Amino acid sequence: MNSATPGPASEFRPDVQPHRRPLPLKVGTRGSPLARAQTAHFLALLRHFCPVLKGMDVFEEHIITTTGDAVQDRSLAEIGGKGLFAKEIHEALAAKRIDFAVHSLKDLETVLPPGITLACTLKREDARDVLILPEGRTGLDPADPYAALPQGAVIGSASVRRQAQLKHARPDLQFTLFRGNVGTRLAKIDAGEVAATLLAYAGLRRLGLEHRASLPLSTDLMVPSACQGIVGITIRSEDTELLAMLAGIEDPEAKAVATAERALLAALDGSCRTPIGGYARLLADGSLHLTGLVARKDGSFLLKRSCAGPKADAEFLGRTLGESLKADSPADIFAP
Repeated sequence: MNSATPGPASEFRPDVQPHRRPLPLKVGTRGSPLARAQTAHFLALLRHFCPVLKGMDVFEEHIITTTGDAVQDRSLAEIGGKGLFAKEIHEALAAKRIDFAVHSLKDLETVLPPGITLACTLKREDARDVLILPEGRTGLDPADPYAALPQGAVIGSASVRRQAQLKHARPDLQFTLFRGNVGTRLAKIDAGEVAATLLAYAGLRRLGLEHRASLPLSTDLMVPSACQGIVGITIRSEDTELLAMLAGIEDPEAKAVATAERALLAALDGSCRTPIGGYARLLADGSLHLTGLVARKDGSFLLKRSCAGPKADAEFLGRTLGESLKADSPADIFAP
């Protein structure tokens, strides 16, 4: 797995003794290969930073099928939004059937149910989207990656964010619904069902499939989904012992950029039908740079803005940029 090194060990609380809790500790996750790879990485980090866990069989993985996983023939907007990738997991946490849950943070709603807390964010993987063409296609021009797409090409995608940005650059392109896990989408490409698709580079890298990326797209050309490439861990708000334990693997940079990007989303308050992008990064001087994007699905409107400021102001920067984008965008874009 290519996820980089964990957060600073100095944050680990040696006085926390998780082995005093009823064992095993139950970890909730979706059942896709990517979700399980992310869960395995999370548990490896916990064992690394919690010496009392080394050599102990203290974790029990619970696979939870979410509504978003079960319904594959419709877009997320039609079935209720991306929160459907977490609804059943939240319920399992609240009912104490699991102790913590592992999420792709981009799939986690900005307002969590009462009693559920985002306790920890792990180091971000590569946040870029990648263009996927049938296997064997090489020689693409990074300066003009869409030149590889034939006039009127059909692109497989379920993401309104990706569709809007592609349509804005290439109004001739056509789209068809593409859902399913990474392997399913790659198989559809190889079968020639569509000319191309786009996937998150982070998912490919975590699955050891980075060689399938025909070309990574710069975050300026294709603004990523907010929190793309970040894994988040939720727990019950009352569980202060686990919160203290998870402090050892919190990545400060991931926490800062996720805070800014989630504040941007919250301010925009868009539905799953609203193409929204958000990408924050820390600059060499330690300040935080944030880019936000709002568009129409058909690409006829696209507004992209950036701001920068102290890392400590991440939430304020995200909220302010989101409010600015919303104020200067057509109201119909945010219709439910």
